Amino acid sequence: MALATPLRHLLPVAAAPSTAPDPAGPSLTTPRALSLPRSRLRSSLAASPSPEPRPRSVTAAAASAAAGRPTVLVTEKLGPAGLDLLRAFANVDCSYELTAEELRAKVSLVDALVVRSGTRVTREVFEAARGRLRVVGRAGVGIDNVDLQAATEAGCLVVNAPTANTVAAAEHAIALLAAMARNVAQADASLKAGKWQRSKYVGVTLVGKVLAVMGFGKVGSEVARRAKGLGMDIIAHDPYAPVDRARAIGVDLVSFDEAISTSDFISLHMPLTPSTAKLFDDETFAKMKKGIRIINVARGGVVDEDALLRALDNGTVAQAALDVFTEEPPPRDSKLVQHENVTVTPHLGASTTEAQEGVALEIAEAVIGALRGDLAATAVNAPMVPAEVLSELSSYVILAEKLGRLVVQLVAGGSGVKVVKVVYSSARDPDDLDTRILRAMVTKGIIEPISSAFVNIVNADYVAKQRGLQIIEERILLDGSPEIPLDSIQVHLTNVESKFAGALSDAGDIRVEGKVKDGSPHLTLVGSFSVDVSLEGNLILCRQIDQPGVIGKVGSILGKMNVNVSFMSVGRTAPGKQAIMAIGIDEEPEKEALKLIGDTPSVEEFVFLKL
Repeated sequence: MALATPLRHLLPVAAAPSTAPDPAGPSLTTPRALSLPRSRLRSSLAASPSPEPRPRSVTAAAASAAAGRPTVLVTEKLGPAGLDLLRAFANVDCSYELTAEELRAKVSLVDALVVRSGTRVTREVFEAARGRLRVVGRAGVGIDNVDLQAATEAGCLVVNAPTANTVAAAEHAIALLAAMARNVAQADASLKAGKWQRSKYVGVTLVGKVLAVMGFGKVGSEVARRAKGLGMDIIAHDPYAPVDRARAIGVDLVSFDEAISTSDFISLHMPLTPSTAKLFDDETFAKMKKGIRIINVARGGVVDEDALLRALDNGTVAQAALDVFTEEPPPRDSKLVQHENVTVTPHLGASTTEAQEGVALEIAEAVIGALRGDLAATAVNAPMVPAEVLSELSSYVILAEKLGRLVVQLVAGGSGVKVVKVVYSSARDPDDLDTRILRAMVTKGIIEPISSAFVNIVNADYVAKQRGLQIIEERILLDGSPEIPLDSIQVHLTNVESKFAGALSDAGDIRVEGKVKDGSPHLTLVGSFSVDVSLEGNLILCRQIDQPGVIGKVGSILGKMNVNVSFMSVGRTAPGKQAIMAIGIDEEPEKEALKLIGDTPSVEEFVFLKL
């Protein structure tokens, strides 16, 4: 089942994003806001008090989804249990065998799309969705029929169901392995044709033979476990597989050339990518031992089928067992399918009753979770953060977004934001702290308030790059307990002008810092001033001369204007010198209240920030 952690403010949700062109050019430009130095207060109050609302295209269907149930389009058959789960949450449209044109026509009316391997979700499909499509669910493991780059650019989350059919696919690989070695399919056909050919179908034993597992992921590792039970010696090739995991089940990881040149059987379990397409070609077959036997339950495209046919004909490959093909179904006159030494099945790797139901439930849960704003552990175009890490960092991702949203409002209107530095302070070893989701959250907080872009964990890095925004991450290693993932997060904006001079660090950067306290995000540093205020609602920052009565006067003004104060904190450099007052408020104050704060003696500047 898909594990999920609530991150609703970061992930795609079932609401239509903006389709208006983004006015931001190569850098991000801050909107006009309240200008805060007291000397410019009167002219500032005439300006727009906050960033203009970002335009959103809201169709009738989108409005309906936002107000009630989202719509899910299912284009290929899905198990009844999965459909029932989807129907309990959303309006489900089961439309099978759609043409590419019909799919493009429908996709702009739905929030999620569920496919198997037969539906191609191309860039044109995402463009036709016009920003409405938030989730694509692939009921199975492979996602080569989905344009991940186009999905990422569109901010559309792609999830798959990688675990439910793992055992079924592994079992099918073992079934083909044994059937091929003992000529089961050919002998069956011969006997049913009235022949008795015992001498023709002499097979080979599996005990002591070397099996090379090409791709040591979930399915490949399960095949290895089962093949060891048959007495085979297992080697594997996978540039991304952990050595310790392979060794734990008695498998040696070797190079590609060693795997194909020393094995007696090869079982393919790799995805179809540009680097693996037709990987098994004439050159690769020439490096194999004569009489090699090959099983493919992964993707047909990883094998050059013409080259395989030649290798079968010249005896390099003794036998092949194929469940997948470059073109499915293959042509009726395919010489490869008809070859006497080839055992074939029609893509049955996941075709068990248990697997079909499991896949349907797994993809339905992942799609529903994504539409709710949860991050499924099966997301394939978002930072692949383990569920336990997501749970641990959930409070910190909220803090990161709040800090990004806060710091960008401190930039003077017209300044271009180009470089953002994020500094993490932690007692953990850097290798034990995954900050990708935090970086995405800071990016979201900075970009969304000053742009029409729709930013989520899927497209945060892409959107930042498109806008010329460089995100630099630094880490400070602290002494202390590594049980707490982070002590603090700082966000710096460099080479920009600040509308609030108190937010500048000694180096001239706009700097804010936050911590998580009792599970809630708190602002703990502004410029060089220490504060402690919960990042909830809205915030007023005042820089004033540290003297008696100032706090009371500002509080009194807010009280008289019926503005509720939730938190207040004061940081100062020294008694009687500069101080910053951070005030958390529930409502947005009237301009008159802000003017009265600016007119308060000893208040040198102030800023109102929306969080």
